[in-house]
Amino acid sequence: MQLDQVKAVITGGASGLGHAVAQRLVAAGAKVALFDVNEEKGHAAAAALGSHASFQRTDVTSEDGVVANVAAAREAMGGLNVVVNCAGILGAGRVLGKEGPMPLSTFSGTIMVNLVGSFNVAKAAAQLMQSNEQGEDGERGVIVNTASVAAYEGQIGQAAYSASKGGVVGMTLPMARELARFGIRVNTIAPGIFWTPMVDGMPPQVQESLYASIPFPSRLGKPEEFADTVAFLITSRYVNGETIRLDGAVRLAPK
Repeated sequence: MQLDQVKAVITGGASGLGHAVAQRLVAAGAKVALFDVNEEKGHAAAAALGSHASFQRTDVTSEDGVVANVAAAREAMGGLNVVVNCAGILGAGRVLGKEGPMPLSTFSGTIMVNLVGSFNVAKAAAQLMQSNEQGEDGERGVIVNTASVAAYEGQIGQAAYSASKGGVVGMTLPMARELARFGIRVNTIAPGIFWTPMVDGMPPQVQESLYASIPFPSRLGKPEEFADTVAFLITSRYVNGETIRLDGAVRLAPK
């Protein structure tokens, strides 16, 4: 699939990695629908991207809401052939913290947004993609999910987050195998430590310690590098059922 043929739903598209993906795709001639819970940022992001972008306030954990918004996005773009799931929350907290055990709501809430939310959007989009006209090799659609290196080396305080992202990795291959008969590919990116506004506000010595933990290049990942990897997965039809670590060879320490 060529990027100028893309009509994509991007969750978490109002900021961060999701917004970087939207910028990359629109610059290549694609149309995008941004899904996010932040209305102010969402409308501003879509306006900045221009006529090829729209915004819909979306709670990825709402089954009915996602079905309705995915259908509306397809109508607005004149089609739907790509989903990029970037919506997520950190859900940080120790199993046994200073104030007692982690509330179950913290754990389940993280799973709901990061794992169930990704599945919810993917299956709603696949339902519509299966009726797309076939492209080369019979391709009808592409789904790209976002996991994390914490899926493999979760740190202390990341039990909920790591479990949610491990679930995203775990569903990638079986989903790709199942949707293969419809010509829909499914891949996942597991980013390492990327530059975010939160990191920007950290003291210089903390930033330097983060850089030092990354073998090469010894710096944080750039959102545009994540976006480039999404573009690669969209255009490379033989990559399917795969999780790609995008991390500068970092392996997270226990804490």
